[in-house]
Amino acid sequence: MSDQVSMGALLKCDQGAAPAMLIVTPANKVIAEGPPAANIMDHLPMVNIMPFGMCKCPGNPVVAAATAAAMGSLTPMPCIPSTSRPWKPGSPTVLIGAQPALNKSSTCLCDYGGKIKIDFPATKITKIP
Repeated sequence: MSDQVSMGALLKCDQGAAPAMLIVTPANKVIAEGPPAANIMDHLPMVNIMPFGMCKCPGNPVVAAATAAAMGSLTPMPCIPSTSRPWKPGSPTVLIGAQPALNKSSTCLCDYGGKIKIDFPATKITKIP
């Protein structure tokens, strides 16, 4: 069993310099310990997933350009998440808004190469598979 994830969860990208907060809209009308509960479709950049400070991923075109301009010295640039794919795997048996619920063991991949994990799910009691 894993923790249910809800609005206010803290996320960490392995290519970012700072944590970010997960934003969950109340559209699915399900709450988990107060705030709206998340599902795997809560992956939209700048809507659900906020920037992670500075990005150091060479797959990010802005980082690649800055690194090239610095004669190959890795040059982090401000993060703009690019998360076009849903969180995986989500809960196999719990649905929120007709989609698998988001649990703490789920991850989301940034199109530039970063892997986003859930550091703090913003729930303490609610457990889901």
